[in-house]
Amino acid sequence: MADTFRTLSASAEAEFKDKGSRFIAYAYPIRTTEDVKKLVDDQRQAHYKARHWCYAYRLGTDGLQFRANDDGEPSGSAGRPILGQIDSFGLTDVLIIVVRYFGGTLLGVPGLIHAYKTAVAEALKTAVVVEKNIEKTVFLRCDYPNLNDAMRIAKQHQAEIIAQDLQLDCRLTVCIPQANYENCLAAWRQTRAIDISE
Repeated sequence: MADTFRTLSASAEAEFKDKGSRFIAYAYPIRTTEDVKKLVDDQRQAHYKARHWCYAYRLGTDGLQFRANDDGEPSGSAGRPILGQIDSFGLTDVLIIVVRYFGGTLLGVPGLIHAYKTAVAEALKTAVVVEKNIEKTVFLRCDYPNLNDAMRIAKQHQAEIIAQDLQLDCRLTVCIPQANYENCLAAWRQTRAIDISE
């Protein structure tokens, strides 16, 4: 099973023109479906004179969360080719929106598929692709005197503390790289002073 996944480090864009129509592709790294709605709405406002705002995204390291939207283009001519490019670059946690300004000449379904695919491929060629660790999140609880042990073990296993509430009992939210997950949990359990909930 893979311990890493490929995504974008920052947004990227490119443009493709065919018979007067402009296809502007915007590629974004995302974490949630809420990101999708916000970014699509932003592009609709920024390009309010455009004819279509087609998009596709894939989320999660299992790749099971995805959507392809044709936004009024003939079925399968926009969203599917966009998603196909995300997949052929082997990416996840990515949203791509293609804004189309109609140039007056109909391109037909094969022409549309080619145009959307090409715009996205050009944007992804300019993007910086990064490999990230697949992580699992756990919640720790311990008494204050045991906090140093909890933090030291986290650091040894490249785990990142993403939230902490330090009172009489300390509560930590920790992201652990999947490759180090079992060893990290075992080390915390050996202290017998740290409660772990997954």
